[in-house]
Amino acid sequence: MAGMAAPTRQDTKKLFENLSGAGKSIAVLTSGGDAQGMNAAVRAVVRMGIYVGAKVYFIHEGYQGMVDGGEDNIQEASWESVSSMLQVGGTVIGSARCKEFRTHEGRLKAAHNLVQRGITNLCVIGGDGSLTGANLFREEWSGLLDELLQQGLIDEEAVRSNSVLHIVGMVGSIDNDFCGTDMTIGTDSALHRIIEVVDAIMTTAQSHQRTFVLEVMGRHCGYLALVSGLACGADWVLIPEMPPEDGWEDSMCQKLSENRADKKRLNIIIVAEGAIDCHNKPITTDHIKDLVVRCLGFDTRVTILGHVQRGGTPSAFDRILASRMGVEAVLALLEASANTPACVVSLVGNQAVRLPLMECVQMTQEVQKAMDEKKFEEAVRLRGRSFENNLITYKLLSFRKADSELPNSSFNVAVLNVGAPAAGMNAAVRSAVRVGITEGHKMFAVNDGFEGFYKGQIKEFKWGDVGGWTGQGGSLLGTKRTLPAKHLDKMAEQMRNYNINALLVIGGFEAYLGLLELSAARDKYSEFCVPMVMVPATVSNNIPGSDLSIGADTALNAITDTCDRIKQSASGTKRRVFIIETMGGYCGYLASVGGLAAGADAVYIYEEPFDIRELQANVEHLTEKMKTSIQRGLVLRNENSNENFTTDFIYQLYSEEGHGVFDCRKNVLGHMQQGGAPSPFDRNFGTKIAAKAMQWITRKLKETYKEGKVFANSEDTACLLGMRRRAMVFQPVSQLRDETDFVHRIPKEQWWLKLRPLMKILAKYKTSYDVSDSGQLEHVTRIRPRESDASAI
Repeated sequence: MAGMAAPTRQDTKKLFENLSGAGKSIAVLTSGGDAQGMNAAVRAVVRMGIYVGAKVYFIHEGYQGMVDGGEDNIQEASWESVSSMLQVGGTVIGSARCKEFRTHEGRLKAAHNLVQRGITNLCVIGGDGSLTGANLFREEWSGLLDELLQQGLIDEEAVRSNSVLHIVGMVGSIDNDFCGTDMTIGTDSALHRIIEVVDAIMTTAQSHQRTFVLEVMGRHCGYLALVSGLACGADWVLIPEMPPEDGWEDSMCQKLSENRADKKRLNIIIVAEGAIDCHNKPITTDHIKDLVVRCLGFDTRVTILGHVQRGGTPSAFDRILASRMGVEAVLALLEASANTPACVVSLVGNQAVRLPLMECVQMTQEVQKAMDEKKFEEAVRLRGRSFENNLITYKLLSFRKADSELPNSSFNVAVLNVGAPAAGMNAAVRSAVRVGITEGHKMFAVNDGFEGFYKGQIKEFKWGDVGGWTGQGGSLLGTKRTLPAKHLDKMAEQMRNYNINALLVIGGFEAYLGLLELSAARDKYSEFCVPMVMVPATVSNNIPGSDLSIGADTALNAITDTCDRIKQSASGTKRRVFIIETMGGYCGYLASVGGLAAGADAVYIYEEPFDIRELQANVEHLTEKMKTSIQRGLVLRNENSNENFTTDFIYQLYSEEGHGVFDCRKNVLGHMQQGGAPSPFDRNFGTKIAAKAMQWITRKLKETYKEGKVFANSEDTACLLGMRRRAMVFQPVSQLRDETDFVHRIPKEQWWLKLRPLMKILAKYKTSYDVSDSGQLEHVTRIRPRESDASAI
């Protein structure tokens, strides 16, 4: 993949199992406001710490527990003590705001409590306040030890053996208000809560033609309001980073009434709790309600979401994020030397990185300073690429320009869905149509993929035709798996009939094959010499050239939710193992990453061949597990992982071998993974990636327009837009051929295979784990690669 490929020579690889934690003690605490996913982080730290031979301690009630000490507050953790935590929201080890830790005396007590247990490695999960406190504690550490020595509370040996305190932070905050990381633990789950409420409100608002004003959390950061506004197609969003200009009240009311005139039966306005106008005056939900009622007479209701946003189970994304961060945190602690600064483990694009804690905190404080000084554009820039991109996309999609203001491009662009339906396709179509119209093109929508195309099922789409599409599952345009190769004559004819100058294909592996066929046919048919771009959308996530595809996150959440329910039923009956079959064709992404998010004991996939001996070892592993206090098992199997070891075979084998120790049940999840409303992640990923693809089409149309017509036949005018590590990249489909296993419809190299050892370790298997990518402490001030908005959301 792009950039820093790991060295391949065996002796230069850095392996997790070669790092020893023997003789080290690690303590983990959660501090500040709770966030869903904190428990997954705690679980990962505890299990990884124990795996490398370290002692791991829980510190209950955050810094308060560290100050108070005692057996109840600082407890040694065992492997089983973090079982069943993964799916629980909040933090089970408790969190508290602690005034005492802010005093020197409080920190002295805390230091004494840690030294008594030989704890010199601290993993802090919290917001910027908690992390700043931890850094201060680290800086004072040697002075605190000297004081304790002078007071006779510890001896010289204790000072020597505990001389350095290592600190690693993970950011747990639903507001996503911390600089240096694309996503903080809890943000995605909070978005899930907001979107669940908005989707529910939409049906009642539609019934009565109502306007709803929703207040979401975010006192200093508008991320939740902005992204949920993007994800539900809200009419108006108010956030602290973008105070509206004077006269915004009239503009908003005008927009609401225009939307009603366009036969839209409801209006949604989303307000961050910290929203202000350009004079720094707070904008409240009641003020907006009174305004709408006074100016427009619309039936208006206010809903304040409050602490609902912090509650509920963590989403699949947050569990995986927190598990990856937890592992990276233990790694950072094991590798820390006396002069390593306190660091934060965070996510940039799709990669875990380490950043100096205080650089991140300073940047976060600079955002607030810029906002206090009314330098709002500066604040948005400091928030980072992810935030900035969301804001740009929101502005692009929500404010409809008058026809007279639009550029007149005279180009016609067709959008179609190809392959199996995937949640988030409709959000991508809506985004493409609206961005295309804003750029001055005529947008045509094609029903039923390439099949509908050659049959002429093509019609022009206007701005209002895609209203309300964002939250709808499946594919509203209709989608088929038909490939174009056998119908090229008819397709070329339709390209001529409708004078199509560019194609945007949103779909799965068939969309990729279709684009390859169309670009290969350019020699014979000049009609296909137009810019073509594909946006990956498939639950299987099996498209070469992209780490993620639209629809995979929704499918992962469906798998995780089902596994949670199944685990609950198993813990009621005790000694039961569930065998669950997931979709994905030959691609093991859903099974592997779903297994990591659900806490599976074993996952069988095609990419990692397995034999009867491995199956036998897994049964024995589960037999041992049943002797502990965790008396249930979860095994996932990808549908095509092995033609002979079918789900039935594995079920029968486990039933026979586990006879008398545990009983088995099996469950085939099937098409449930393809359905349902798209997750916030898929809505946003679809929206942002399609907008980017549309802007690329505009650029290419301008470049290839010569002598009154578009002529594009170079490799770089038939591309796939994918997310690679940290960046969104346009790649010619012809160059992706070599990266593809066409027989099994999967990429030859897949990034998520690196997460498999992580899942095995968390399930207590001894395994080899290559961590060569980890370890470089980066700097937050460095300008990120140009397109690194790839952030998950």
